[in-house]
Amino acid sequence: MSEIDAMDLFTSARKEDVACRAPLAARMRPRTLEEFVGQGHILGRGKLLRRAIESDRLFSSLIFWGPPGTGKTTLAMVIANLTEGHFETLSAVLAGVDDLRRIVRDAQERRVLQGKRTILLVDEIHRWNKAQQDALLPYVEDGTIVLIGVTTENPYFEVIGPLLSRARVFQFRPLTEEDILTLLRRALSDPERGYGGRKVEASEEALGHLARTAEGDARVALNALELAVESTPPGPDGAIRIDLDVAQESVQRRAVRYDKAGDEHYDTISAFIKSLRGSDPDAALYWLAKMIKAGEDPRFIMRRLLILASEDVGLADPNAICVVAACARALEWVGLPEAQYHLAQAALYLATAPKSDSVGAYFKVLGEIEERGAGEVPDHLKDSHRDGRTLGHGRDYKNPHDYPGHWVEQRYLPEGVDGGWYRPSEQGYEREIRRRLEGLRAKCKGGR
Repeated sequence: MSEIDAMDLFTSARKEDVACRAPLAARMRPRTLEEFVGQGHILGRGKLLRRAIESDRLFSSLIFWGPPGTGKTTLAMVIANLTEGHFETLSAVLAGVDDLRRIVRDAQERRVLQGKRTILLVDEIHRWNKAQQDALLPYVEDGTIVLIGVTTENPYFEVIGPLLSRARVFQFRPLTEEDILTLLRRALSDPERGYGGRKVEASEEALGHLARTAEGDARVALNALELAVESTPPGPDGAIRIDLDVAQESVQRRAVRYDKAGDEHYDTISAFIKSLRGSDPDAALYWLAKMIKAGEDPRFIMRRLLILASEDVGLADPNAICVVAACARALEWVGLPEAQYHLAQAALYLATAPKSDSVGAYFKVLGEIEERGAGEVPDHLKDSHRDGRTLGHGRDYKNPHDYPGHWVEQRYLPEGVDGGWYRPSEQGYEREIRRRLEGLRAKCKGGR
């Protein structure tokens, strides 16, 4: 064996040894699109990005934007495995313009001599300043480089406009609990890169805790699993058992017992709603915090707050729905964890607002119609534009704006229907409504 062959064998063996010693999260990186988990909104079957990757036709540059541990760099490496083009990587933290110039020079030669394009992954591209990004621009523009920029920061603020206009931005979302559970189970069963070759048993409760507390970050979950496995001594039978206590120690976060499809889900949201209805802001915050800590969908909570703003506050405070709707919009824009402020603000507003369920009068009316049927519209209320002349529709209608106080006594319900469903309370603004309606009714009686 020649000295060169021996050196190659040594280098190869060394690389394999390094790969084996790499952290679990690095070893378990998906290598193909089939192994990739999550981001179905951009990588689902038939989606533009998936088609471009599968056909190896990435001719425009890409920006992958999203939270840590959601697969941005992993997807770039999957592209590297699939493409016939030359793939280069740079870390914006470590590399500068000189490194970029070297890659560009090689890319230009490769393009001329081999007809091969160069795909450049720039990790954490937001770390490059304007001058560094400017240096990349002409080579992206002329096609020398197909850029894949990876960033956790909003590229519309952190990437220069000219570069951004020449790239397609794909936003990555936090992984779901099911996504992370899939990755954890894969790590436990994979005999080559994971723990499939060892006797490791993890309870569903422990895996669920790791998936919830990872908050959409696969790397956090896999690191916690690795710590749990490597720090837990085997039992008498040689098996390493990961239970909830071990999982909690591995992420230093206590589990909140909560089942999003079971009794805890329904009982906790019930306690939350009843605390709001009962005007107890401390209890409302307590149950809200429990749900968020346990991983409840914040949109589900906000939907219930929007309902309560009309169902239990209503016209006692007409601004309640406006405040909660604004908080709901903020939730969509901001997301967790910062949107906890908006959930708390909406909950506190509703807990401290005057209460009235008078809007529920609508359902009394609905029941009346379902039971007796809907009455005919009185002639004076009918549309006069089509057949008012021949049938007299709208003829005797009195326009309230033509009378003092912009009100006039007039029947608006069908014949035989008495009304009386809406009864404003004495709470908050509804007290003013009640006073006004009573004044109008007094005018009716006085007129008779």
